[in-house]
Amino acid sequence: MPMSDDIKPDSEDFDILKLDNQLCFALYAATRAITKTYRQRLEPMGITYPQYLVLLVLWEQDGLTVSEIGKKLRLDSGTLTPLLQRLEGQKLLKRRRNAKDEREVKAWLTDEGNALKISAADARRYVACCLGMSEGQILQLRSNLMALVDQLDGEFQAAAE
Repeated sequence: MPMSDDIKPDSEDFDILKLDNQLCFALYAATRAITKTYRQRLEPMGITYPQYLVLLVLWEQDGLTVSEIGKKLRLDSGTLTPLLQRLEGQKLLKRRRNAKDEREVKAWLTDEGNALKISAADARRYVACCLGMSEGQILQLRSNLMALVDQLDGEFQAAAE
């Protein structure tokens, strides 16, 4: 799209392109900082942040299908399958095919996977402490961010149709 003659690249019309005005950068930087903070507590447990997310889903409801886990985490199977393979290799979960439908694979926590729940709760409390926010503030921020995600996903779906 050609630029109008009356708009100059250094004008106030382009203030929206300053890094300090970017929501995407603030979210990116916050995500990196939180993931880094979690990493300090997850590494001694022998798991990565994405593996932690998978475990969270299964601690909430064990025996989900791979597609159900992917839906909850908003991950495709190409991303999720290697995570599950590594967790299975670490003996933290086991996967089984459905006898009635071979295409369906369910994931189940092992005793070792369930045992990490206590350390994971400590990691979550540590991050909350580092944030200096109450549990209510954390849940409200999470709710606002997920509403943003849902809004953007809805816009993406509408554009794809």
